[in-house]
Formats: sequence, structure tokens, C-alpha cells
Amino acid sequence: MPLELPILEAVINIRNRLTALKKNRAEFVKASDVNSLYQAVVKQVTKLNDVRDDNTTYNNRLDTTLSDVFGLLSLFYLTIGKTKDTLGTYCQIASMRQILNHINESAVYNESDLQPFHRRLGELRNIIQHDGECGKHPKPLIKLLERQLNECEAIVRNLQESLSVLSVELVPIHQKLVSLRRQLVALAAKEGSHKSELKPLQEELRKIESARVDGNFLGPGGIVPTSQALCSSLLEECFDISQEIKANDESKHVASSLKPIYDRLSEIRTELESLVLTHRWTLRETDLFNYSLSLQEIDKMRVDGKFVDAEGNRPPGQYVLLYLLRRCYGLIYRLLSSSEPVSEELMPIANKLSTVKKCLNEVLKFGGPFSPRDLYPYQLALFQIDTMRQDGRFVGVDGSIPEGQGILMAHLNECHELVEMLKESMEEAEEDEEEYDEDEETNGDEQEG
Repeated sequence: MPLELPILEAVINIRNRLTALKKNRAEFVKASDVNSLYQAVVKQVTKLNDVRDDNTTYNNRLDTTLSDVFGLLSLFYLTIGKTKDTLGTYCQIASMRQILNHINESAVYNESDLQPFHRRLGELRNIIQHDGECGKHPKPLIKLLERQLNECEAIVRNLQESLSVLSVELVPIHQKLVSLRRQLVALAAKEGSHKSELKPLQEELRKIESARVDGNFLGPGGIVPTSQALCSSLLEECFDISQEIKANDESKHVASSLKPIYDRLSEIRTELESLVLTHRWTLRETDLFNYSLSLQEIDKMRVDGKFVDAEGNRPPGQYVLLYLLRRCYGLIYRLLSSSEPVSEELMPIANKLSTVKKCLNEVLKFGGPFSPRDLYPYQLALFQIDTMRQDGRFVGVDGSIPEGQGILMAHLNECHELVEMLKESMEEAEEDEEEYDEDEETNGDEQEG
């Protein structure tokens, strides 16, 4: 970077001059002014090429400043009528790189999404090569653009290679899931209630889920194709987004008496999500103690599984609070499972909790109608696990406290919240049915009248 510092200072100066030229509305832009600044940029790019390695990807302050400069120059070239000049490709390549990086981060795409990028990059390469062979632009500029182009093509290749592991039999399912996820994300970004639009998307997801056998997507003749994880993780993500949308809808109707609890849970969730992203590998169990304590205090506010106001009533907003509690416990479990081991003695309990959680998530995915009897086996299993604790801890045969207490408690609490969410969903379904019956009776009376 020290070798690049004088270049950075010069490029910043050029950017300032271009910005001043852009702001000057009193005069027309002169081609001579633009060309003068262009030559100044080429001079700095020549110096940059001398100090950089062609095979290394760079993305520092100099690169972002250069991107600004070439972006402004491209706009000026359009202003003075040079619409088919090589310099115009810089902006396109920079924009494509940003989009491709976003696609790579989201990991949600299919082959048809990559084809336009592959085709356009080929067209841009032809333009740059042609102008390079004709000597229309200095070699340093051509070299810079080719390097940018190579980086974009490398991203496209990596994305295509990631898809190449997908079995032919699973391609249609993967494409459908990519489409559903996009629709869910678009729905989440929309204002207003999403209930009517969310329902058909959830039904599509349940249809895909029901086609699985023992958790696997099957091919012709009952074969189990490879690359199951790619589709399974995408399906789980779609279900997570749909639950998030429902919770966000419910958050608009949280009663004022429950608002402080909602705000506190939202704050804890945000902090835990930040920990998952930034401190997962250096985390200590003690770092999560305050979060666990706060969640337990909120949990204790419930009466018969519900949050109540000062008068003992059950205000609206129960589902979203239960959802946030479950998400927080789930995040604590993720953080702990990446750092804290579970002792062999506690593994049977951990495995049983994993099974119960998996089953409860399946019930939640498919929705109703279901009755309290459907939940009884899971509640019984959780009750049995709860009774194994002494003073709130799982104790070993010799009376010791084995490792893994935090993971098991986070797992157990998450299972309890899932049960409460399912109970809340049952009550909502009953209320919807009652409203429907009342509407039917009203319509019948009107027709008789």
C-alpha cells in the first residue's frame, strides 16, 4: 500500500476536478477538458500497473476511488457523444461485479441467472480487445479493464461450478425453490398485510416438503440423487423467511402493553445475530449468560404460556413474541454449539431434544389443522426431559455437572417456544374459523331477508 499512496492522492485530486466539472452548470462540458482528465487518469493507471500483480484481486480505497473516477469519466463520455467507447465498459463491468458478488453472497441463483452475465462479459471482452488491437486506448487502460473483466469472469465460473454439483434430477426443484425464495423476499419488502399472498407460497413449500421421503428428494425409480443439501437448505431458508413474514405482520398488531417486551426481544435478537456473524469463533459461554438471563426473565412473565397485561388479559401480539423468544434461544444454541462441547453422558438427551425440535418444526411448517392431542407426545417428551434436571441442571450419575448445560438448555427452551407457537397458531385458526362462520350466517340472513 505505501507504493500506492502517491497514486491514491493523485486519483483523489482527479476525482475532485471531475466532481467540480459535473457541478458546473453554467457552461457546456468541453471534450478537451474531459480528455485532459482522462490522460491524467491513464498516467496514474500506468503507475498502478507497475506496482501490482496481475494474478491478485485488489479491493482497497484506491480501487473504490478509481471506480468513482471511471464512473464519472464514463458519464462525461456519454455527455460529449462518445457512446461506443471502451471507457464506457468500465461502469458496466463494475456494476456487474457488484451484482455477481451479491449473488455469490446470497447463494440463491440458477443457471439461467448466470447466462446473461456470461454473454455480456463476452461482448465486453470483444470491445476491449478490438480497441486494444487498434491502439485506440493506451495499454495501461486496456490492461486495467481486462483485469476487471477477468475478475468478473472468475466469479461467474465459481458460481457455475457451484451449480455443477447439482444432480440433473434436482434441477427443477432447485429452480422452483429459487423462484419461491425471490417471491418471499419481495413479499417481505412490501408494505401492508401479507396474509393472503403468503398462504399460496407456503402451500407450494409444503407441497415440495411433502415430496421428500425420510428427508430426501427422490429421483426416478426412487433413487436418492446427490446434492440433497443444496435443495434442503434452500427449502429450510424459505420456511424461515415465511415465518419471519408472519411474525413481522403480527408485530404491527402488538398491543402497547406488550411493546416493551417486543422491543427488548428485538434488541436481544439483533445483538445475538451480530455475535453469530462476528464473534462466533472467539465466544465464551459466559458471554451469553446475560442474554440467557434476560430471556428467562421475559419467559417468567408469561401466565399459562401467554403474556398478560396489568388486568390479566391476553393482548394481541402473542405469536410474534413467542417467535422472537424462539429465535433468540435458537441463536444462543448456534453460538454455543460452535464453541461448547457436549459430554458423552448428555448426548442421549441432546439427541432426543434434536428429534423433538425437528418434529415440532415439521408440524409448524405444515400448519393446521391440528389438535392439542397432536402436541401431547412432544409435550410429554419435554416434560420427561425437564424432570431429569436437578436445581435447573442436568446431573451426571456421579453427581457431577457434565459439559453442555448451556446447549441443552437453549435447545430445551427453543422446543418449549415451538410448542407455544403451535398452540397460538391453533387459537388463531379457531378464531379465523369462527369469523368465517359468522360471515356465513350474516350472508345467509341477508339472502333470506
